[in-house]
Order: sequence, then C-alpha cells, then structure tokens
Amino acid sequence: MNRFEFEETPLSGLKVIKRQPINDDRGFLERLFCKDSFCAFSAKPVTQINHTLTRDMGTVRGLHYQIPPFAETKIVTCLRGEVWDIAVDLRRNSPTFLQHHSIILSENNFTSFLIPEGFAHGFQSLSSDCELLYFHTEEFKKDAERGLNALDPALAIAWPEGITNRSSKDENYALLESDFAGVSFP
Repeated sequence: MNRFEFEETPLSGLKVIKRQPINDDRGFLERLFCKDSFCAFSAKPVTQINHTLTRDMGTVRGLHYQIPPFAETKIVTCLRGEVWDIAVDLRRNSPTFLQHHSIILSENNFTSFLIPEGFAHGFQSLSSDCELLYFHTEEFKKDAERGLNALDPALAIAWPEGITNRSSKDENYALLESDFAGVSFP
C-alpha cells in the first residue's frame, strides 16, 4: 500500500504530500516518513527532526533557509492546530524566482509540505498552540542561516491574518535589494 501521494505545485520541486492513514474503530495509524519514498526528492538523508510550538494565533515564523553547502530539504507536518505554510523560490535563474506557494497544514488534513533546497520557508499560525514537526536533510548551521523579511513588498505575500507576533530576528531581516539575483543551489 502506498502511504503517500505526491502532488505537484506550480513551483518545480515543491511538493504537497497527502498521507494515507489506516483507520479503524480505534483511530488511525499514519506514516510520517519513509526513506524509500523520499529518496527520489533528495540525495541527502534526513539528519535532524525538529518539533515546534507556536502559542499565539497570527504569529509568523520565517522566512528561513540555509545556504550551500548546508542547503536543506524540509518536510513540514502540522501535528496540532492549523497553519498557513509558505515556500518562496530563491533559486537563481529559476523561471519562478521569488514566486511563492502556500498550503494549509492542519492536524486533520493528513498533509505535509516537501520543500526542496532553494526555497525559503515560513508559516502563519491560524489557531493557538500549533505544533509542527520538521524533517531536515541538514543540521542547523548558524553561519549558513539566512532569511527574508515576511513583509517585504518585493515578495507580495498576502498573509491570511493580521500578524500578531514575529521574532526580533525575523523582523530585522533586510528587505531584498533590487539587484538580488537569488542563490545558487546545486
């Protein structure tokens, strides 16, 4: 039985994953990750798993990415609550450079987001006490960490709710310069 259905998005490489739980009168069993199913999307193995809690509705986290050689593929899953999850294409010379795609992830929709190298990632909590689980193909490297300002007019992101909270780090990311040409990813 195939436990995952991979759906294309308008941005090449960015995938929506529909998980196929097994249900019975006791509840369900759901596979969140299988190495064989995901090796087609990244030559790198999963090396780090993170779990986050976002307490307040309207909070925005991101938009984060790591530069090569520590660029990472992420699989993002919502375990509790509901978020509006977004990825922005930063790949130099990509036909969809600086375009973004978003989806709703919730504890009820059995959906994950596969975000390949070359994309910045962020989300807005649409409910209180949202918990996300992240599978990463690279460990966090502070020196390789970068970010985009979620309110940058060049990105034209229409956040679904008023923004109630952001970290000072996220608020202080500079706006993109007009000559920003993206990042070269392998």
